[in-house]
Amino acid sequence: MVDFAGDWKLHKSEKFEDFLKSIDVGMLKRQAAKLISSEHHITQDGDKMSVEVIATGRKAKHQEYTVGGTFGETEITGDVTEVSTEWDGDKIKETHKCAAFTYTLVRELQDNDTMVLHIDSPNVKEIKRIYKRM
Repeated sequence: MVDFAGDWKLHKSEKFEDFLKSIDVGMLKRQAAKLISSEHHITQDGDKMSVEVIATGRKAKHQEYTVGGTFGETEITGDVTEVSTEWDGDKIKETHKCAAFTYTLVRELQDNDTMVLHIDSPNVKEIKRIYKRM
């Protein structure tokens, strides 16, 4: 089983602004998102995940879940989503659903020092958020 535990800092994004636009995030929030530094602090005990997301200028977001289960989350749009999780080989797949949109996020370790979040939405594919171990 892959261990995602560690402290991760956003290194680079690909097509993330296009994704935000596709879920109706306004221009000001999209521009701010480009300037925000993001960190993921992850602890893992088997299937149990604890992910604290810290973004510059935003309230920290904390996710606690067991892979194979669901949890609720408030998106950047303010929409509340139900997130279902599952293992996909050595990756964790999250499916985010709300009335306004649905997207998938796949968390993958590319190597020991690189974690990639792959995001696909109905309108934008192959979005990447690349994190480096701190």
